[in-house]
Amino acid sequence: MSGFFQSHAVEVDIKDASNATCLYANWMMRFLITYESNTSDYKTTTLNLSSSVTHDGSVCGNDTQAALVAVQFGEGHSWSINFTKTNETFQGDLITFTYNTNDTAVFPDAKRKGPVSVVVKDPTHPVQLNNVYVCHNADFIEAENVTQIFWNVTLQPFVQNGTVSKKESRCRADTPTSAPTVLPTTANVTTVSTTTLSPAPTTPPKPVENPDTGNYSLKSGNKTCLLATVGLQLNVSQDKPLLININPKTTIADGACGNTTATLKLNDGNSTLISFTFVVKNTSASVQKFYLKEVNVTLLNRLNGSVISSADNHNFSKWDAFLGSSYMCRKEQTLDISEDIQVHTFNLRIQPFLVEANKFATAQECPADSDLNFLIPIAVGMALGFLIILVFISYLIGRRKSRTGYQSV
Repeated sequence: MSGFFQSHAVEVDIKDASNATCLYANWMMRFLITYESNTSDYKTTTLNLSSSVTHDGSVCGNDTQAALVAVQFGEGHSWSINFTKTNETFQGDLITFTYNTNDTAVFPDAKRKGPVSVVVKDPTHPVQLNNVYVCHNADFIEAENVTQIFWNVTLQPFVQNGTVSKKESRCRADTPTSAPTVLPTTANVTTVSTTTLSPAPTTPPKPVENPDTGNYSLKSGNKTCLLATVGLQLNVSQDKPLLININPKTTIADGACGNTTATLKLNDGNSTLISFTFVVKNTSASVQKFYLKEVNVTLLNRLNGSVISSADNHNFSKWDAFLGSSYMCRKEQTLDISEDIQVHTFNLRIQPFLVEANKFATAQECPADSDLNFLIPIAVGMALGFLIILVFISYLIGRRKSRTGYQSV
C-alpha cells in the first residue's frame, strides 16, 4: 500500500439556547489502524474522514458539565473529546475513537467484525480560558493499535458571549523554534546521486553515513518485556531515491507485548513511523522460536499529517532465535518492504519475549556474523603462521652467517 490519501476538514459550531456559539472546532484528522486479517496476519490501513460528517451528541458544557465534541463519519466510525475547565484554563480530557471493521472498504479482510473503541488521555497542555487553541502542524497520538493524526486545528470550548476569541494559544509545533518543513525534514535525508549527461558538480556529494544505533524498550506494567538495539536506514525510491537515517534522539518507542505476538513501533519526529511485529512458532513439541513476521513503514508530511508513502510486508520469516534468547546481527541487513521502500538495519540486537532483569539473554548470531567470527581465528592463525615462518627464516639466515664466521677464522 503506497501513495497519497485525501481527508476532509471537520467544522463543528455548537449553539446554546439563545443560538449563540458556545463551542467551536475546525480541524482535519486521519487514523492509521493495525488490524488482524482472516489469515491471522496484521495489516495497517488508513481511515480518512468522509465528506459527510455529523456531530450528534456534542454539547456546550458549563461550570459543572464537561463540553463535548462528538463526530460520526463513514460506515459506523466515530470520534469524540470532552473538555473540562477551571477558572483560568480549559483542557482536553478523554479522546474516544471507535472504528467499525464491518467497513469492508477500509477493512476488507478483518478477522474481528464490529466496532472497536480506543480511549486515550489528551496530552495537550491546558489552554488559557477565552483563548482559541490553534495548531497547524501535525500532531500525533498513539494508543494500542491506532495512530491518530491531527492538523489545521482551531478549537475553543466554553466560548464567551457567542464570539470565538481572536487571542490564540499556539501548539509547540507551530512555534518558530520548531521550524516545520516538508519531508525530507532533516539533514539525515540524502538524495542518492544518479548518472546524467550534465556536467559533474564541482563539490562531490557527501557520502551517506550509517545511522546511529538506538536503544529501545517496552514495558508491561513495571517489567521490561522487549529490548531492541538497532541502527535504521530507509531507502525510498518513489519520486527521487532517498536515504533516510532514523535518529534515535528524536525517536519514540511504543508498541505492545504478548505471549505469542509483540510489536515495536518507532516514531521519528512525527514524520517516519516504522513498526516491527514478532511472533512465536513451535518448531517441535518442546522447542519454540520467535521471528520477525511483518514490517510497516509510513512516511508523513509533518505540516499536515498527510501520508506521503506507506508500505507493509506481512510475509517475513527473519531474525529467528530460540524463545528466551536474543537475536543479533552486527552486519547490515536489508528488509524489502515494497518495490519502493527498503529498511536497512545495522548493529541489530532484539529480544521481543521473555526479557529478564532488563538485560538481553544469550544471543543467537546471524550467519553473516558467524562467518565473521569463523574468519577471525583463521586470519589470526594465518598471521601467526606467517610470523613463525619469518622467525624460522631469520633463524636460518642467522645460523648461516654464524657458520661463515667460524670458517673464516
